[in-house]
Amino acid sequence: MRHVHLANRVAFLATALALALPARADETNRIVISTETKAKKGMYPMAVPLPPTGDPQLSQMVTEVQTFDLNVSSWFKVLDPKSFLADLKTEGMSIDPAKWQNVGAFGVIKTAIQPGVLSFKLYEVEKGAVPVLEKQYPYRAADDARKSVHKWCNAVVAYYTGEPGFFGSIMTFSTSKKIMVMDFDGHGAYAVTKNDAINLLPSLSPSGGQIAFTSYMRGNPDLYTVPTSGGRPTRIAKYNGMNTGAAWSPDGRSLAVTLSKDGNAEIYLINPGDGSVIKRLTDNRYIDTSPTFSPDGGEIAFVSNREGSPQIYVMSLDGSNQRRVSMVGSWNQTPAWSPRKGQRVLAYTARDDATGRSDIVTLDLASGKLARITQNQGNNEEPTWSPNGRVLAFSSNRSGGQGIYLANADGTGDQHIVYHGEGTSVDWGPMPAQ
Repeated sequence: MRHVHLANRVAFLATALALALPARADETNRIVISTETKAKKGMYPMAVPLPPTGDPQLSQMVTEVQTFDLNVSSWFKVLDPKSFLADLKTEGMSIDPAKWQNVGAFGVIKTAIQPGVLSFKLYEVEKGAVPVLEKQYPYRAADDARKSVHKWCNAVVAYYTGEPGFFGSIMTFSTSKKIMVMDFDGHGAYAVTKNDAINLLPSLSPSGGQIAFTSYMRGNPDLYTVPTSGGRPTRIAKYNGMNTGAAWSPDGRSLAVTLSKDGNAEIYLINPGDGSVIKRLTDNRYIDTSPTFSPDGGEIAFVSNREGSPQIYVMSLDGSNQRRVSMVGSWNQTPAWSPRKGQRVLAYTARDDATGRSDIVTLDLASGKLARITQNQGNNEEPTWSPNGRVLAFSSNRSGGQGIYLANADGTGDQHIVYHGEGTSVDWGPMPAQ
């Protein structure tokens, strides 16, 4: 049984129970990557050679993490190491610019692994053998080293673009019966629920410290919260009928949820501490569900079948000004609002009327521009945004089984799997403190 369908039924059908980055003024001598540059010239080619000395297993891990992070960042394309011409042992932590230029590298990252310390140097090939960025990070074990590599890659992204990366962030998702947490790259997945009931539709708090989710552990689909580190869940909403689809407000002070306590699925704001109703936002005989907040907290996108089939709507925080925004396709659902402030962009699941398959699309509410992120790759559903709004994660069955994939939010570049096996209703959390 595909539990993404179960999740969607619970969230919708079953409830019928009744970017351009300008160069900064101080960056006149720096290669600044912009959206325009990326579109015209392709992604920035980066070389990440394997460290020639140090523990081989750790060296491999450090190189693989750097390669993955930069490849999924939406800015870089890591070059195939088989093309490298330089003698890595002779170069050490320096570079021979001509040899790297000849393989098409614009940037080169050198890594040194010493007991307890990781050292990194970034070179811009056209600037010669003087590093433009250097960092050192202490570590005690392999997991510490992974976190240090993520911090380094965030520093590389910030150097070139002036904005933060998302490496080191976490995701939550559901399997057949469990709520899971993992690093954004699929590392270290663990369960935060221990019961044998159906648990689904997890949502990470703005701090990343709590997860709200729906569980049948007491028979009814009630709403619970649990620490991201695990522990005993707290039931916060146990109204008659459905208590599903929780979305945290940006300030963490409220949850937008679907309740059917009066026999019909409507959107409410509730208190995340005790589940008390703050305000009812929709009131009609149709199904309203799947709320998601705008980054400023002033608007909520949601799904409604008030015009005959599930479509995406937007309303003000007080429930006023409700209007349909998805105008293409007969079946659109699971909206997610981009966290980039100043932009009004939704990602959502759209069913292709010709093929019956589900794909991920984005909609710019300001311009009305619709962009297709996936196509001809199985069913792709339930998008969620990276903390910087540059990348989307979603569930897909393109490889035969369910998995969680990443794709650039502008539709460019390769798509990468981060979790194999059951994995639906993924939600991407905020960045941890660096």
